[in-house]
Amino acid sequence: MFVSLIEKRRSIRKFQDRPVESEKIDTLIEAALRSPSSRGLNPWHFIVVIETGLLDKLSKAKKHGSSFLKSAPLGIVVCADPARCDVWVEDSSIASIFIHLASESLGLGSCWIQIRKRMHDKKTTAEDYVRDILNVPESLSVESIVAIGYPDEAKVPHGKEELQYEKVHLNSYGEQYFVTR
Repeated sequence: MFVSLIEKRRSIRKFQDRPVESEKIDTLIEAALRSPSSRGLNPWHFIVVIETGLLDKLSKAKKHGSSFLKSAPLGIVVCADPARCDVWVEDSSIASIFIHLASESLGLGSCWIQIRKRMHDKKTTAEDYVRDILNVPESLSVESIVAIGYPDEAKVPHGKEELQYEKVHLNSYGEQYFVTR
């Protein structure tokens, strides 16, 4: 089941004009809250955004790579508390991926929007832009936004022959790992 899920999952940037049901949103949040965290510290916080005006504003967080959020009926902003855990970036990234995989399992499409270390414009970071719109406290960092909705595009899964097996090594770097199947 898991392998077939990751084989077909693709980033979706076009969404139907249809809301995501609250039961599905609850499932997505449960998946995020169940994501592994270093030492069980769970530094993440999630902001569920369904208001179209806010999604429109958030779609302008970056010059490139966030505009598709405007057409999504749901965005989940993934934040974390760096004071709680030194590997908050990893923990919040894992939570983001759990949201993606849960979305796919529910028949939803999703796409990651990187916020941390990105710029809104020449003077303002994307993180500060999002922080201002959503009243995110200074004590939290914003890692990403996951745009979610019913897909309005179909993408063919990547074929196994497209996978970069040349980047897989056996026992030491430079020793090629060969797939047996």
